[in-house]
Amino acid sequence: MEKDTKLKQTFAKEERLYEKKLIDQLFKDGKSFFVFPFKVFYMPLATDGHYLPKVLLSVPKRNFKRAVDRNRIKRLMREAYRRNKSVLFSEKDGCWHQLLIGLIYTAKVEMDYVEIERKIILILQQLLEKNEQVTE
Repeated sequence: MEKDTKLKQTFAKEERLYEKKLIDQLFKDGKSFFVFPFKVFYMPLATDGHYLPKVLLSVPKRNFKRAVDRNRIKRLMREAYRRNKSVLFSEKDGCWHQLLIGLIYTAKVEMDYVEIERKIILILQQLLEKNEQVTE
């Protein structure tokens, strides 16, 4: 694959974390930190090959009763991640950082896209720093 095809701004199925086994492993063995309004779970993924990071997005029903509101927030989170995921691409290795990531929206009110995107960029940068500390 060429470099530009690797850095496409898409959010395909292979980038989504949907396997129950991996989700359980992430919440059981993974580490976490908090960047308001997100609780972030992450875990380095030990696999052979060059796979994209897998991401789980969640908005609790407890905070947003209406599905329309939950879906809108998830849509904003997905868009912000999709546009900024290239932070997790390692230029020197020419591959993606192998991570499982869980983003849980914890705020009680809906934030606008600009704020969500700013926080997701901050989260991705922190994940990159934490992952580099583990690999060194």
